[in-house]
Amino acid sequence: MRRSFSGQIRNLLPVGFNFLSMKWVKRVLYTLVSTVVLFFVGSNIWVVKSTEDRVLYDAEQLGDHRVALVLGTSHKLVGGDSNPFFEHRMDRAAELYQLGKIDHFIVSGDNRTRYYNEPLEMRKALVARGVPTRSITLDYAGLRTLDSVVRSKEIFGQDKIMIITQTFHSYRALFISNYYGIDAVAMVATEPEFESSLKVRVREYFARTKAVLDLYLFKTNPQFLGEKEEIIIS
Repeated sequence: MRRSFSGQIRNLLPVGFNFLSMKWVKRVLYTLVSTVVLFFVGSNIWVVKSTEDRVLYDAEQLGDHRVALVLGTSHKLVGGDSNPFFEHRMDRAAELYQLGKIDHFIVSGDNRTRYYNEPLEMRKALVARGVPTRSITLDYAGLRTLDSVVRSKEIFGQDKIMIITQTFHSYRALFISNYYGIDAVAMVATEPEFESSLKVRVREYFARTKAVLDLYLFKTNPQFLGEKEEIIIS
């Protein structure tokens, strides 16, 4: 006769394991899942609410933050088309320079292989938009948002920066800046259409939770620091 599924489970359990024990296990699992969900939601609320007043949309809102940190991303999508996240960040950065709101840029991104160089592509894009090379400093070790933000202070000596990225990303960058005592604001770039950016937006919810863990539990440091580099503003 074919055994029921519950009967098969009972046979796998240790001798002496009863239904009271099963209820206890369920209660522990429920508590763990609830804790994870609450931490996930709470982390996202904390990151956004603690930084949203420093997310700016109009150049006229800017104060005296004269050095901008442009956060990197690939200039091309997997299929070879231009990445709208990249293009919009470059457009915003060049616009602020032409308006006289920015004196110097730190373009920070991933350059972990010779075939992938986010900072170099950002410099090319900014120069093509009229920003002189003397006003651009390349940070090749911005492997993550945390690395880019921390290196702007520890390597390039900036404790007051303007961050250029999309709105949903700016909250996390500002949250990291706050933790490290950096006076930062974010001047946001145009966001691509919601449907085309859904995957990135969903990933950002998890990235915010990870940022809280990295800062307050794991005490994560940038992968690379190194010698300080002076930024010369001309």
